[in-house]
Amino acid sequence: MYAVDAKGNEHNIQFAAESGWIADIGSFHSGKNSGFFIEAIEHSVILQIERRDLYFLYTNIPKLDRIFKVIVENNYVELQNRVLQTISSTAQERYLAFLDQYPKLALRLPNTQIASYLGITPEFLSKIRKEIASSPS
Repeated sequence: MYAVDAKGNEHNIQFAAESGWIADIGSFHSGKNSGFFIEAIEHSVILQIERRDLYFLYTNIPKLDRIFKVIVENNYVELQNRVLQTISSTAQERYLAFLDQYPKLALRLPNTQIASYLGITPEFLSKIRKEIASSPS
């Protein structure tokens, strides 16, 4: 999920790896147009449901209601941790945390998307990768 600023730059907000979920909950609940784009970069299963239909399912299938609450809670915790990392960690620390969280996805994403997610330029990401590769383990 990403947004595009006034200069046309993409800002990746979130990734959903295998079996992951991604949604603009704010837009879904408000009924207003989203400021985000969600793009499948690989073969994916896309689910789309009207708000009233989802609420009907929540009411009539309590297990489904609980599953969705857990998914939303987990995503919320993930985003809180991401905000904290963004304001308190170095770019290298953020990159290492990204690799830890998305080890398989990191191999399949373009550098531009990873750099955008980390809030750095692709050139700076390349510099970080070189430093990590040349540091003794």
